[in-house]
Amino acid sequence: MRLPIISPKELTPEQKALAADMKEEIAQKYQGFVNIREDGALMGPWNPWLHEPKFGKPIWDLAKAMAVNPSVPAAIREIAILVTGTHFKAPYELYAHVRMAERRGLSDEKLATIVSGQRPVDLTRQEAVAYDFASALISGGILPELTYKAAVEQFGKQGAAELSYFIGFYCMVSVTLNTFDVPVPER
Repeated sequence: MRLPIISPKELTPEQKALAADMKEEIAQKYQGFVNIREDGALMGPWNPWLHEPKFGKPIWDLAKAMAVNPSVPAAIREIAILVTGTHFKAPYELYAHVRMAERRGLSDEKLATIVSGQRPVDLTRQEAVAYDFASALISGGILPELTYKAAVEQFGKQGAAELSYFIGFYCMVSVTLNTFDVPVPER
């Protein structure tokens, strides 16, 4: 790991405020995987964001905004996030979101297929649209019209836009994790 995990005792006042906000949201929305060390230090992408609060706070504010009343179902968002994390080969991202996807009812077989870089054959229509949408966007270029229309049909215009924002955000999360070589926790 390229950045040391910041102990709560070492946080600046600016970092303390950001860490407190992160911990509150983590306790509500990011359960099922290790994201806070026993001493209270934040792990995963939260630690790099704490190192640079000038950027970490706006990134965190975006994460919180996207979590407010999303219109795309949680399991569907997890599929898009896992397709993105798989593309970037971001170990912590995959670790965390496989666990979140399991909690949202996705089967181990389906998840194993996605994280191996393949499209499961047993996707529901909404899952397939999310998978194809994420795959197309992370491959680069303009999203194909038929893929966009399928997303609008399944999730509405707001939902299609939301899916795009989630994919873009998790591209950034994956790049952050990979830049700083953030590991999967040992426990």
